[in-house]
Amino acid sequence: MISTLSKILIASLAILSLSCKHHSETQEYQSLAELRKLYASGDPTIWPNPNLDSSVVEGFEDIGHLPDVQHPVTNPYSKEKADLGKKLFFDPRLSLSGQIACASCHNPELAWTDNITRSFGHDRQNGKRNAMTIMNAAFAHELFWDGRAKSLEDQARFPIADQVEMNEKLNIAVDKIDAVEGYKPLFENAFGTTEVSLERIQKAIATFERTVISHTSKFDRFIDNRPDLFTDQEVLGLHLFRTKARCINCHNTGYFSDNQYHNDGQVLFGTKDEDFGRFIVTGDTADIGKFRTPTLREVARTGPWMHHGHFPSLRDVVEFYNLGNPQVVQKKYRGTPRDSLIPKVSPILQKLNLSREEMDALEAFMRTLSSGDTRMRAPELPK
Repeated sequence: MISTLSKILIASLAILSLSCKHHSETQEYQSLAELRKLYASGDPTIWPNPNLDSSVVEGFEDIGHLPDVQHPVTNPYSKEKADLGKKLFFDPRLSLSGQIACASCHNPELAWTDNITRSFGHDRQNGKRNAMTIMNAAFAHELFWDGRAKSLEDQARFPIADQVEMNEKLNIAVDKIDAVEGYKPLFENAFGTTEVSLERIQKAIATFERTVISHTSKFDRFIDNRPDLFTDQEVLGLHLFRTKARCINCHNTGYFSDNQYHNDGQVLFGTKDEDFGRFIVTGDTADIGKFRTPTLREVARTGPWMHHGHFPSLRDVVEFYNLGNPQVVQKKYRGTPRDSLIPKVSPILQKLNLSREEMDALEAFMRTLSSGDTRMRAPELPK
């Protein structure tokens, strides 16, 4: 008897037209056993062809292991600097109220986010966007949903000065840290002198954040010659991720993100939650509604999902993409001056026609990208 998953696989493979930089012709695999063997071979060059959009083929890099962390020449790694950065990351004295730290929204026991729709900031104000995890942020080319920070060093200054987040003037935040005698030897160990500056605070926090990396996941072990680690459902989910479901087009590389910006239909045009995303940074109307592709590593632990946090389950996300990311725009804006601002959903996103069983499999695979709960004791802060 052929299993239900095998029937689904055969039916879906029959309608796939695949492309890949390594292979030019369509290949069909008739069983989950064959797929298991290929994906767990330890050799990604023999994997089935991914279903790539023509705009993605050039420079495409397939999913796989995370690479080694690269530290900037201008901010090389040292344990002393990372230790200092960890203390600063957990120190609420960087905020005006003395109650909010970076770790308030990026809790290590909640996959370095806060698992709420939008974080609370100064005076219990809600931010406009969901807090992204800082796990694996070392591999992000730009930071925040809209990419306004060009590096982790650059990113570190934004929450401190943001009136909705920590609401502190940067010079005053520096002065408060400088007034803490216990920080003097830590800055000296990290930078050679006791001088406290905004640049040094930024570099220390960024150095610490580059140490927050996922452990080896079930997926990582499976593709390294561990074929028995995946269930049939997870094998099918992996294959769908790279083929029929087209996830691979944006969620690629070992980071499971292309580090690009796309409009996925979530502008919420004309509502109180309207968000033009990347456009706010660039001023280019072509960027209206585009947001940075988040990593899918640890994705099962970082909900609620999307930049606004409106999707309470992974299944909600899968079903939305299965529908082709329909963008709802109220009719009253059609033909008005705002009509020219209505963005178009990325052509990469298409209706997928995934069955319920295929959506189950896709979700099961994404759960293999998590590497387990993180536990980190908050450091004792200098006095």
